This record gives sequence, C-alpha cells and structure tokens, in this order.
Amino acid sequence: MDTSPSLVPELMVEDLARSLRFWVEGCGFSVRYARPEEGFAYLELGSAHVMLDQRGIGRDWATGPLESPLGRGINLQIGVADAETLARRLAARGVELFLAPETRWYRTGAQEAGVVQFLVQDPDGYLLRFQSSLGRRPV
Repeated sequence: MDTSPSLVPELMVEDLARSLRFWVEGCGFSVRYARPEEGFAYLELGSAHVMLDQRGIGRDWATGPLESPLGRGINLQIGVADAETLARRLAARGVELFLAPETRWYRTGAQEAGVVQFLVQDPDGYLLRFQSSLGRRPV
C-alpha cells in the first residue's frame, strides 16, 4: 500500500547540494530517494514530504521567468516535535531566522489551536514555518 501523501510540493532550486545541506543537515529531513543525474531529490520528515528539483538539469516546469528569491509568495507549514530545538540548531549553523520562535493561539471555530512556531527561508527563499503543537483550548 502506498503511504505517500496526496499533495507533495516540488520546489525548483538553484543548487541541489546546497539545498540538501539546508533541508537534510539543518532541518532534519531525510532523502527518501534521489535522481542526481536529474538534479532531483524526494525528502521526508515524519509525514511532511517535499521534492527538490535543480533548475537547468532535465525538465523545468517553469510557467514564467524566474528570478531570486524563487520562493516568493509561498509559506510551507511543517509540523515537528520540537520547533524551539530546531530553531536553535539552525541558528547554531548560522542560519538567520525570518521570525524567532513564538507561541501563538489560532482560532479554529469554537476552539483555539496553540503552536510554538518560527519561520526560516531556505537557500532559494522558500519560507518554511516549522511548528510544534501545544494542543487545543476553548475560545
């Protein structure tokens, strides 16, 4: 039985090796499989999946001109067990956080969902919002 998610974003990147250092070594993703000859890697962290595709190798599905940062207009939310520890690990690697860890409660109907979250940009400017759940509470 295939356990892959129904939606997996594929992000075009400038340098796959640089991106893998960030996503795998920095953020803790693992490579599920890769096709280096195509500049492609499929990554996962728990139930979060993402594909990286190096621009200019193999087929590029670009709908218009591309310029850096490539990630304008997208924010990928990724659930992790401990967002604060991950933020510290990235900061120790010299990665600048877009938003420092914060605690937020978001209304979801008659309840609020609590999270500890932080934002960081990957090397190509994709905005990643890592968050850990604090549970729910009534509004």
